[in-house]
Amino acid sequence: MERLQAAIARAREAREGVGGEPAVRALPVAGAGAEADVWSALPVYQPERGVFEAARLVSMMGGRDGPAFDVVRTKVMHQMKANGWKRLAITSPTAGCGKSTVSLNLGFSLSRQKDRRTILCEVDLRRPSWSKMLRLKERHSFARVLTGEQGFAANALRYGSNFALSSTFEAARNPAETLHGAVVPEILAAIEEEYQPDMMIFDLPPLLVTDDALAFLVHVDCALLVAAAETSTVGQIDNCEREIASRTNMLGVVLNKCRYSGPEYGYGYGY
Repeated sequence: MERLQAAIARAREAREGVGGEPAVRALPVAGAGAEADVWSALPVYQPERGVFEAARLVSMMGGRDGPAFDVVRTKVMHQMKANGWKRLAITSPTAGCGKSTVSLNLGFSLSRQKDRRTILCEVDLRRPSWSKMLRLKERHSFARVLTGEQGFAANALRYGSNFALSSTFEAARNPAETLHGAVVPEILAAIEEEYQPDMMIFDLPPLLVTDDALAFLVHVDCALLVAAAETSTVGQIDNCEREIASRTNMLGVVLNKCRYSGPEYGYGYGY
């Protein structure tokens, strides 16, 4: 908690500056000093045998579908870098579209970019699924991070040297209130201040089910919408695009669960 509070204070100072003037801060060299220490101090995630196959994490298995996520990764990285964005939300119109599968695949695909650091957080506080998908034994809770009850380091795992995951073991008691919390902006700024990630990705709840995702979208730079082929309707997608555009930047749409018999990829990306 002391480290988190100190990071929050530094983030507030960096944002406000001294005497109300914008602050200018030199970033540390990647892989050196305190920044490297906080990453190396995170517990390591060692997936059990077969976990990637069972969770459909094709970005780590290769094969026919794997390169599709690399294409999404490249397009996302290009657009975010061009606009100076660092925070990406991933959501869907309704449950069952595969947004968590897409989030994890994109995160693990980014983990292969060794010169970039990525943090992936599970913000679906009502129906978390990562612990089951990744067979996590830790009872982590990104909800406790967002409320300031615990620090990020106590609720995160590291895969390799440049990819960190913060999962949610069980449903939070008051998810909407947590995501509406006044301290959320400072918590997110503190994580960025301490870990200096190139990108932070947030797996949000579906947009048309509760107001949870709407509450969090104001804290990100852009959002990616995951729609399910033959399930998500054009009306749902249009509605979601309007809701996203009213709060942040609409990055694109991923069409998931495509069933092609030919050599085409099973995932699509568009606007």
